[in-house]
Amino acid sequence: MKDFLSLKDYSKEEILQIIAIAQNIKQQHKSSIPTPLMKDCTLAMIFEKNSTRTRVSFETGIYQLGGIGLFLSANEIQLSRGEPIKDTARVIGSMVDMVMIRTFEHSRLEEFAAYCPVPVINGLSDSFHPVQLLADYLTMIECGISLDDQKPIVAYVGDGNNMAHSWLMLASKLGFELRIASPKGYGVDLAIMSLAQGFAQDSGAKITLLEDPKEAVSGANVVTTDTWASMGQEDEKEARVKAFDGYQVDCKMMSLAQKDAIFLHCLPAYRGYEVSEEVLEGGQSRVFLEAENRLHAQKGIMVYLHQNYKGNGC
Repeated sequence: MKDFLSLKDYSKEEILQIIAIAQNIKQQHKSSIPTPLMKDCTLAMIFEKNSTRTRVSFETGIYQLGGIGLFLSANEIQLSRGEPIKDTARVIGSMVDMVMIRTFEHSRLEEFAAYCPVPVINGLSDSFHPVQLLADYLTMIECGISLDDQKPIVAYVGDGNNMAHSWLMLASKLGFELRIASPKGYGVDLAIMSLAQGFAQDSGAKITLLEDPKEAVSGANVVTTDTWASMGQEDEKEARVKAFDGYQVDCKMMSLAQKDAIFLHCLPAYRGYEVSEEVLEGGQSRVFLEAENRLHAQKGIMVYLHQNYKGNGC
């Protein structure tokens, strides 16, 4: 694949290869060994949605790889003034070596990638957040939860959003058990669920959709959640708080998981809503290691694409 838009496009072997690259890069970084694997390359970073972690991790990541990052907010480029996506894609793609986009509709990302001559990375869309999931899996491995000696059980509690969809893709590709608990009316996209079920037939993954969060968390190795109201859903916040009553990951809910289970959250987290203060700051929480791993996982993605696609000469 030229692009990294969703984990659905990648095999188990390719995903694990990216993770291995990220692990090696992180180890070298921690040992103060330079990794100029993308020397003199330029990464264009287009933000139609604001972010803390995505901007800092990609901009720092390309710098540590020997390249340079160009931050392009929606207000600073002609996309916000009606320029066709295909025109922007061809122009920017002719000047840089790689593009990262954080946007709304996944179809915008797909159109951009179709016309862009260099690799395009999904920094987040309304449908998928694949870079986050590689950081999450890297965190699981570092916490002793991997496919090497067990099939982990991951419980996702909350909105059936882009994070839930991305967990569906990762589980169905790698072959572990995933339980998703969401209130009625807030579940995952059934078309994406169907796609995951197809992949699961090959990988041996077990995927279950539930409404009871306690059932999902019981015996899990990983418990994860996300905000109940994503960007663009602020006007639904009051209704969502009511709908998600009983879905907060608190100490009582975490006690149903394995004793050595870890808690993950892609952040930003809203304490007192989807997660309690005690869990987020508690001994089972790995959210800040997870956030740090965005940097290393994304360096792994960029290096993988750079090494496997030499279309622009960098």
